[in-house]
Amino acid sequence: MLKILKYSFYDLMRSRWSYVYFAFYLLLGVVLLFLNNDLSKAVITLMNVIIVLVPLIGTIFGVMYYYNSKEFTELLLAQPLKRSSIFLGQYLGVALSLSMSLILGLGLPFIFYGLFKSTAIWDFSLLLVTGTFLTFIFTALAFNIALSNENKIKGFGYAILMWLFLGIIYDGLFLMSLVLFEDYPLDKISLIGTMLNPIDLSRTLILLKLDISALLGYTGAVFKQFFGTNFGLVISFGMLVLWVVSPLMRIIFKSKRKDF
Repeated sequence: MLKILKYSFYDLMRSRWSYVYFAFYLLLGVVLLFLNNDLSKAVITLMNVIIVLVPLIGTIFGVMYYYNSKEFTELLLAQPLKRSSIFLGQYLGVALSLSMSLILGLGLPFIFYGLFKSTAIWDFSLLLVTGTFLTFIFTALAFNIALSNENKIKGFGYAILMWLFLGIIYDGLFLMSLVLFEDYPLDKISLIGTMLNPIDLSRTLILLKLDISALLGYTGAVFKQFFGTNFGLVISFGMLVLWVVSPLMRIIFKSKRKDF
């Protein structure tokens, strides 16, 4: 698996799109940090970009890499190699290369700016951690979709639809349900609904870390009471880990039973 991981990783690192992805975050970090006097506003802006862009890039790269390397994958399948090792190696290669572009692209401006001398480093650290989690989650979901669909057009379509649902449609449906049933106690439902979407969960963790939960109104107070505690943080990161592990288990299950 390590050899396949190294091949996939170096293959993507040689791609110009990885450099474009890295350069975008590097430029964004430089502009926001050196042209903005309020660090919290810079973090919020970065959060809004990461929450939308990281899942999209992870989804597109995951599906694209699977379909583009399909012939090479079939060649590997003819060798005495475990199927799980092949697909997990490819997945980790894609996810690690994207995560490195994100961490280096945003981390370098932070280092030059001197944020390690201030308390803002913890806000940026959480930003990078959640961004890395989102990369691993949506790359795994993309591999699952590609494994389940031989047709490239269907695979890309389902992948974009999945990102669109979790990134935009889910929020709309969730807010509509909260408005429609506002007369009922919705504390637990709102918490569960947030944890069922990795994008919403990541956004909530960052907003609470910035201590601006008051902007979320009553729901923010509920989130602050739960996610603001050590137990809430453990549960939240546990859910993010579960969001990574569950698609990985399905990749292993699907690859072992799929007729290539």
